[in-house]
Amino acid sequence: MRTTRTLSRFVTLLFLLGFSIQSFSQEEQLMAKAKEQYDRYEYIDAQQSYLRVLEKGYRSAELFKNLGDSYYYNSQFAEAQKWYKELIESYPKEEIEANYFFKYAQCLKSQEKYEEANTYMEQFATRTDNDQRAKIYREHPDYLERIDYQSGRYDMYNLAVNTEFTDYGGTFYNDQYVVFASTRDTLITKRIIDGRTNEAFLELFKANYDKNSGELLEYEKMSNVLNSKFHESSPAFTKDGNTVYFTRIGYGDEKYKRKGTNIPTNRLFVATKNELGEWSEAKPLPINKDGFSMAHPTLNSAEDTMYFVSDMPGGKGNTDIYKVAINPDGTFGTPENLGDRINTEGKETFPFVSASGDLYFASNGHSGLGGLDVFVTKLEPANDEEKLVINVGKPVNSPKDDFAYVIDEVTRRGYVSSNRPGGKGGDDIYSFLETEELRKFCEITIKGVVKDSQTEEIITNAKVTVFDAEYNVIEVMRSDQNGAYETTEKIDCSATYHIRIEKLEYGMAEMQLDTPDTTQVVDLSDYRELRLVRETRLIQPGEDITEQLALNTVYFSFDKYKIKNEAKEALDKVVEAMKKYPEMNIEIRAHTDSRGPKSYNLMLSKKRAEATMEYLISQGIAAERLTAEGYGEQNIINKCVDNVPCSQEEHQQNRRSEFIIIK
Repeated sequence: MRTTRTLSRFVTLLFLLGFSIQSFSQEEQLMAKAKEQYDRYEYIDAQQSYLRVLEKGYRSAELFKNLGDSYYYNSQFAEAQKWYKELIESYPKEEIEANYFFKYAQCLKSQEKYEEANTYMEQFATRTDNDQRAKIYREHPDYLERIDYQSGRYDMYNLAVNTEFTDYGGTFYNDQYVVFASTRDTLITKRIIDGRTNEAFLELFKANYDKNSGELLEYEKMSNVLNSKFHESSPAFTKDGNTVYFTRIGYGDEKYKRKGTNIPTNRLFVATKNELGEWSEAKPLPINKDGFSMAHPTLNSAEDTMYFVSDMPGGKGNTDIYKVAINPDGTFGTPENLGDRINTEGKETFPFVSASGDLYFASNGHSGLGGLDVFVTKLEPANDEEKLVINVGKPVNSPKDDFAYVIDEVTRRGYVSSNRPGGKGGDDIYSFLETEELRKFCEITIKGVVKDSQTEEIITNAKVTVFDAEYNVIEVMRSDQNGAYETTEKIDCSATYHIRIEKLEYGMAEMQLDTPDTTQVVDLSDYRELRLVRETRLIQPGEDITEQLALNTVYFSFDKYKIKNEAKEALDKVVEAMKKYPEMNIEIRAHTDSRGPKSYNLMLSKKRAEATMEYLISQGIAAERLTAEGYGEQNIINKCVDNVPCSQEEHQQNRRSEFIIIK
């Protein structure tokens, strides 16, 4: 009997063990299949495979990363956010690559959760030293205000030419047409379906361009010579309409495949018209790099330079914008990266060069509203202001992907593509009228070096105060170990400010500054008016040393006498001064606010004075040079006496210590 039960348990154990092994094997197989689909950029299929693994109860950081990415790279930001959240909340943050905090922030932006997004941008910025995206965020954490400043300059509407399928781009052609890309043939000819999108391959269409309304009318497919059985998009035509550069993605040619994979990539092609006005067979450009993507060409006004997008080695991020010279004989120079003023570790794409030399492009690396935003900058900036990369604002930009911006600078009409809610398909083409040019954005940074007027020696720890025209304090700084200071608060252009520098032993220097009307750094290092002159006047008994040292007041918490950490910096300066002047003795006077009984406040103030004295003694000041006295609520410095309503901040002003020189 016992033997039979033992055998039964053994068989059951083997069955459960086998079932467990089989289940684990299925999970591994599904994970491997999902990874293969993910690596082939078949994100829709990969999503389904990863979700099936999740249904079986399997969890891993890799699963959440890839599942989130499969949605993120398909611009399905709400779904991506869900899985990035699982990743970040389920695993130690120090083990998660910084880039996932950036992508999670982008997903939150796409849902207009900007405050939460900024929290994760802060975490991203603290984890990266040299990432351009972090630098841009640190320099302008007020990016939403800057976007709002440029917003409202466009009238914009969805075009009737859009379909339920993918429609994007808009290139001016022969001053009569606009050429765009679309997958709209899906239900007509039963064309081959792209497994990565479950739609037909993109083809080029042209439509009549109504300059008065911006509407696109009577569209038709471009030449079959330009359209192949696979993807074509993003054409750039010469002014005479006889040459076109465009993007093509092919599958059969090994040169199209991403290095080390079977994944197709974008390549740049050129076609010209023959004597009959027909397009010749398109040829790949010699600048294509086998195994890497080259796409979205645009020409400058002189048509001697092409700008395009690539993920070739040597770039900063996902895709960068490059330029290449087109020589008079039709040959090409060497592609050049546009550098980190424009390119980031994110995605820069869809460049367009206007007739006046403005570069418009889409980016998710520069600070935006979510997904891709449209930005503009001068290709050849003449000053600091023109070097700025500026978000063009709403309504061109939205929390979703906005890209493929083009504009006719004569009519101020143009087109932009977007996958924002309310469209007809995945991507739609929107027509716009720019009603107001880019608003002049101007900001000033003030910097300098504090020096001795006679010796030119640098002066450290000098107090530098910037006032506005009415002497309201804008910012207070201290000169560093190199005597340098630099503003971080907003300084307006074309405005009047007063700069004051002061330090014990030197007195004060001050000058008026009228800021320029263009963005720039104003360096005051060589202004003689701001040199400090060493004083010979002795500090007099009865003076408060904190005023002479231009120190922050030492405050106490309500009903407490413990020295705050932020007060120790000021006390250390008192220690420094007393060590420098060994004959100086001081009386520490401590005060309270008016709340509580007078007798209790007097006792509390004495404890505060004694605590302050003990701290100074602990830092090496002899006890005989110090006296401590508590004054309770006898010397209220504002209106906050008994029974007068006051804010916490107003009461705080009275809970203070003074350091009166008695010798």
